[in-house]
Amino acid sequence: MLTGNKLTVMTQDERWLVRYIEVKSFIETNHRNPSKYYDEEKLMVHFLKRNRKLMNAGELAEPRLGMFKELLALSERYRRKNQYQ
Repeated sequence: MLTGNKLTVMTQDERWLVRYIEVKSFIETNHRNPSKYYDEEKLMVHFLKRNRKLMNAGELAEPRLGMFKELLALSERYRRKNQYQ
C-alpha cells in the first residue's frame, strides 16, 4: 500500500481483517455466499475454505476464531437449500 511517498506493508493480521470485512460485506450486500464460479469472488471462497480448515484443525488463533464463527453463522443463513426437500 502506498501512502504519500512511503510504501507501507500490511501485516498478516491486517490482510486477514481486510479479507474478513470484504467477505462479510459481500454476504450482507448480496444476500448470498461468494461463488467459486466468478473470478472476482474466488479469493473470498478461498478465504472461507482455508479458515474453515484451520478452525476444524484447531489451528485458528483466538481473536480470529470468534470473528470467523460469526462469519460462518452469517454464511449459514444464505446457504443453498436442496429444492427437492
